[in-house]
Amino acid sequence: MKLYLASGNAHKAAELQSLADASPASGLLPFEIVSARELGGMPEVVEDAGTFVGNARKKALALRAKLPADAWALADDSGLCVDALGGGPGVESAYFAGPQGDGAANLAKLVTVMRAVPAESRGAKFVCVLLVCGPSGEEKIFEGESAGRLAHEPKGGAGFGYDPLFVPAGHEHSFSELGDAVKAGISHRARAWAKLARWARSRG
Repeated sequence: MKLYLASGNAHKAAELQSLADASPASGLLPFEIVSARELGGMPEVVEDAGTFVGNARKKALALRAKLPADAWALADDSGLCVDALGGGPGVESAYFAGPQGDGAANLAKLVTVMRAVPAESRGAKFVCVLLVCGPSGEEKIFEGESAGRLAHEPKGGAGFGYDPLFVPAGHEHSFSELGDAVKAGISHRARAWAKLARWARSRG
């Protein structure tokens, strides 16, 4: 099944393709993730819906308008929800430090904002919404979460975004320290993808 990803983010496209390749459904239904970059770029979208689902829908529909009649668009909207910040940065995760969307700046700001928050109040979760939009206006939504806590300082050089600060439940190391192989089994995106893959397989 070919899915056109409503993003020009090469890391996100690679991660989704890796999840697709590892999916149990892939043996029966291979997946191909095609980045919007290969279609000339992602149309400009103002992500102002206020929810992960709303933002994902806006991105999917924007790309769907550029696709062949029988194609499926896939959009991903994800973020980190921190208990002590009332669920923030949430849908604003990519722009936490400003509209430039710099991952290093976002991470540095979160470290600073959380500096005085004690260990027992550092609960957080990553949330991912994957939304597919089909030829006849069909829409399917798949959500995944990964609960955990925030460390006091970033640790590990792998991963991206807030990975160096996030310690998933049941582990003592950050996503960055655990590495892609472990993360692929427990991440919010992996859990959302597993639901998408089961749906795609059920379609035959």
